[in-house]
Amino acid sequence: MRILIISIISTLLYACGTPKGQVLTSAPIIEKPVKPKIAKNVIFLIGDGMGIGQITAGTYANGNKTSLERFSVIGLHKPYSHNSLITDSAAAATSFACGVKTFNGAIGVDNDTLPVRTLLEEAEAYNMPTGLVASSTIVHATPASFIAHNVSRKNYEEIAADFLKTDIDYFVGGGKKYFDRRTDERDLVTELTTKGYAMGNFLEDFSTYKSKNNTANKIGYLTSDSDPLPVAQGRDYLIDASMHGIEFLDNKSTGGFFIMIESSQIDWGGHSNDEDYIISEFLEFDKLIGQVLDWADKDGETLVVLTADHETGGFTIQPGSTMDSMVTTFTSTKHSGDFIPVFADGPGADKFSGLYENTDIYHRIREAYGWE
Repeated sequence: MRILIISIISTLLYACGTPKGQVLTSAPIIEKPVKPKIAKNVIFLIGDGMGIGQITAGTYANGNKTSLERFSVIGLHKPYSHNSLITDSAAAATSFACGVKTFNGAIGVDNDTLPVRTLLEEAEAYNMPTGLVASSTIVHATPASFIAHNVSRKNYEEIAADFLKTDIDYFVGGGKKYFDRRTDERDLVTELTTKGYAMGNFLEDFSTYKSKNNTANKIGYLTSDSDPLPVAQGRDYLIDASMHGIEFLDNKSTGGFFIMIESSQIDWGGHSNDEDYIISEFLEFDKLIGQVLDWADKDGETLVVLTADHETGGFTIQPGSTMDSMVTTFTSTKHSGDFIPVFADGPGADKFSGLYENTDIYHRIREAYGWE
């Protein structure tokens, strides 16, 4: 009885102290924390050699607009390699692919030359379809770092042979001669065909090839015998092959996919100290970025991460520049050590803000997938 009386008095006191019109509640409502959304797919875009100067010049040349403005999160990474403040593409891409700092020239190995499993290989272990697309040879440093393990980026024939050691589902890039005109006389094109790939090459236009092989289980298309042409000289496959690859991988599995796409020749324009070369390659990449973001927005389960391995040429805009006429300069024909922007959008994008090591991109992609 005493407990009942105390309860009634407490209720009356609470009611008397409540402002008129306020609704009484027995207890405050505590909302459950929202579980972070995990990315089903990851599209990793790399603009080789694309630093702030390249982005700035490309944006102004495009009427002061770029698809990069659509990303919700921006960060910076520190691109140095294990043995130098100035990284090369091999060490930088290995940092992205494997999460380790290594020496310049190394492909998918650590500083002790031991092989390290890559994001692409890990995705395959999770039974996810995977892909690589590049506007360089497909055995060039950046794509190679996701699929091969070698002490030297220049061992192109050995890197090509590593494609037979994985289950990659889709790859498009140049370098046919490293597959079928080799010093060891192996014909890797035939071997890949035997393994189930619908192999094609530049003797047939890519759009024609893909329409003939739209039911293929695995795709391999070699866009040139050696290095592909610059976009200004007629190379036109990067956007088509990238978007086709995304659709192809998405249709292969309900469990998600991983693809790395590289705009390789922004870097080559920097090495050549050629402003027009840089801008034309950037503008093609910018169109691709817009289409990738459109696709990811519709999908709703895809994380898009975009960065560069390093800046090339020390490219910058000088006084006297206008929107219609830029005055630019280069400090070298080699790479610089500038911090590099990282752009992200989609599930897990919030992980990519801040300033961090380039190896952290590997770990943050894994976190976005829910792998760690």
